[in-house]
Amino acid sequence: MTTFKDFVESHRSEVYNILCKYVPNGQPGASHIMRDYIDRKGKYRRPGLLLLTSQLYGANIEDAMLPAAAQQISEDWILMQDDVEDDSELRRGKPAAQRVYGWVHAFNATNIGHMAMWRMLKDYTLRVGPEKGNRVYEKFWDMLNYTVEGQHIENEFIHYTKDLSRANEAMYYRIADSKTCYYTVYGPMQLGALTGNASETDLQILKSIGQPAGVAFQIVDDILDMTADEKEFGKKNNGDLFEGKITLSVLHMYNNANPAEKERIDAIYKKKRDQKTEAEILYLRELIDKYKSIDYARGKAEEFGSKAKESVEKFLEVMPDNQYKDIVLSSVEEMYIRKK
Repeated sequence: MTTFKDFVESHRSEVYNILCKYVPNGQPGASHIMRDYIDRKGKYRRPGLLLLTSQLYGANIEDAMLPAAAQQISEDWILMQDDVEDDSELRRGKPAAQRVYGWVHAFNATNIGHMAMWRMLKDYTLRVGPEKGNRVYEKFWDMLNYTVEGQHIENEFIHYTKDLSRANEAMYYRIADSKTCYYTVYGPMQLGALTGNASETDLQILKSIGQPAGVAFQIVDDILDMTADEKEFGKKNNGDLFEGKITLSVLHMYNNANPAEKERIDAIYKKKRDQKTEAEILYLRELIDKYKSIDYARGKAEEFGSKAKESVEKFLEVMPDNQYKDIVLSSVEEMYIRKK
């Protein structure tokens, strides 16, 4: 059986070639910086999901390529902005853009990706007509708008609140819902379905699958941040702790810590990234291990992953009956059973 990974790999070069067309690599400048992240290439999960559901719902895959490329370049410019905001060290195995080009040039270069994304969606509309083009455009806008709101909540905590006593799992799930569930999973799936002949009911089915899958994906991503091989994962270990992010493991650790431990945790979380020492991060990791907080998070990932799988199985009978149904199940499993 073709797996989701196989499906993504079979279309990766087509999506990448479109990105290169819309962001040509010329003289040093903003386009050159944006192409740096494009050329590093991500996992292409999001455009893969879009193309997969486009096929599930009967679209011409050539028509779906432009929305898929728009989805991928949105990831490229958003990640570059994230790296500037968080002052991340690595992205896709190489130094983050602001550490190579400076934060002013890196942030400005994201505009190149942003403009190319909307141009792709315009060209898609010209290709398929205003009715279908507008439905895709409006869904894309709604997805990114919700994602930005989630990013605001996370930035507010990281850069201003810096107080774990004012954070909780509800906040974590709200951020995950916008930045991961919608943007990473069911948004791309709905966009692909809209390039085909999906109904509003179909879009709701995809959402019911994508929400728990997205939460599982984010929890696993947080765990890998602390446990994965850095070369394989493409990012420095414990980046979330350095950046002061909210994760289920951190919340579980903090809620179980004694008063003296909480006082030291608070002191570390109030510091900026570049003020934290390796010894302080090691202390946080020791507490996370002490309270088995990674195990707690992993249990939650399995819980949400099971819900996603149950949703797929529940709706298999009402999905279009073609060879892409089984790959949808594979794609959901790949969200939370992964090493990178």
